[in-house]
Amino acid sequence: MQEREGVEEGLLDGNNGESAASEITFVVVLCTIVAASGSLAYGFSVGYSSPAQFGIMDDLSLSIAQYSAFGSMLTFGGMIGALISGRIAETIGRRLTMWLLEIFFIVGSVLIIFAKNIWWLNIGRLLMGIGAGLHCYVAPIYMAEITPKDIRGGFTAGITFTVSIGFSLMFFFGNFFAWRNLALVGTIPSFIQVVGTFFIPESPRWLAKTGRWKEVEGALQRLRGKNADVSSEVSEIKEYMETLEKLPQSRFLDLFNRKYAHSLIVGVGLMVLVQLGGTDAIYSYTSSIFEAAGSSSSIASTVMAALQLPAAALSVALMDKIGRRLILMITATRTGLGCLIVGLGFAFKGGYEELEQLTAALVLIGILVFAVSFSAGLGGTPWVIMSEIFPVNIKGTGGSLVTFSNWFSSWMVTYAFNFVFQWSSAGVFFVFACVSAIIVIFVAKLVPETKGRTLEQIQASMTLLQ
Repeated sequence: MQEREGVEEGLLDGNNGESAASEITFVVVLCTIVAASGSLAYGFSVGYSSPAQFGIMDDLSLSIAQYSAFGSMLTFGGMIGALISGRIAETIGRRLTMWLLEIFFIVGSVLIIFAKNIWWLNIGRLLMGIGAGLHCYVAPIYMAEITPKDIRGGFTAGITFTVSIGFSLMFFFGNFFAWRNLALVGTIPSFIQVVGTFFIPESPRWLAKTGRWKEVEGALQRLRGKNADVSSEVSEIKEYMETLEKLPQSRFLDLFNRKYAHSLIVGVGLMVLVQLGGTDAIYSYTSSIFEAAGSSSSIASTVMAALQLPAAALSVALMDKIGRRLILMITATRTGLGCLIVGLGFAFKGGYEELEQLTAALVLIGILVFAVSFSAGLGGTPWVIMSEIFPVNIKGTGGSLVTFSNWFSSWMVTYAFNFVFQWSSAGVFFVFACVSAIIVIFVAKLVPETKGRTLEQIQASMTLLQ
């Protein structure tokens, strides 16, 4: 125990085990592009249900209940993918997992393209959800494990930035493509990742966990550049792994050990609160929200798509400058404001004629404020933090539970949204606004700042807090 504490104290010392220089190499960029292709496919799959809604319902004669089931099937599949993501990524590695998840995306898309009835749609959407559940765990974990600490946040946030690109492109392409062709477009990034995984190195930390130390140094050398000195980074990883190897083999129930409570509360809490704040529900049914407010869904969705991209790019730029906590609190405050504006807009509908005329404008403004704020930090930052806070011995089980929590809460909100929205369109957005306020308090009280620290330093400090 004293030896463990000594190692952790060394890890907390910023001068001990310094990583290689934070140089952005070609291989790191290539890894980012490959991982981001999966994020683009994920963004396409989430954004697909909004522009495709009316076309699918008309062509296949679906009721609102049937389409709600189809829309939520992605999140149900995501739960399945989340449950198996940690075990698969720990068993076959990060790179092969990224290859496998795209097969689910491709097969699911093909079933939707050739769908004859609701069953084809639901099975295809379910398979895409499994791929998405795998991606949400493995992509940020992989990026966090291959990038130097000083640029880790920005590169990991870049993965979620690409999800926003997927949302935006799907909303934009929805103005020009019928729903079957739109699903075909969604397969393009999946094929890019399937090919790209053969050209990128495996995560050095996963290789270290499996005892392949010669490959650890080789992978780090590729990632940091052929002239970079990676000896100190290898030593830091080895020292931490040797400490973990002295601990008993971890089981799922070990995740609920008191020393991991802080990591678990932060990871699960952030994911659940973000989804209860209406994230996937709003993105999945944007078109119907605009239609209910009396706005043109195609124009509004195009404007929304255009504004999200610079906001997401800003998140990437600021992640390693102002830190994770501040980004979360600022963007959560603004998503709450956006939901409040939307709620007021719908509250005016059916009232005085003068106020009712404001509904369309307020809903449009509110949704745009929400989308820009979400893309600017609330969407990606929880995944960055999730990739950083779990020690490698429980990373698989911890990451799986966090990812499952995200998808389960998303499934509940996505499935229930249409029914609650019909009951009280204003009330549901007021609830979303309250949840955003809770996120600000949660971050201020419990979420640590991880900017500029190695993974080993972060994980040791969170364990020492117990």
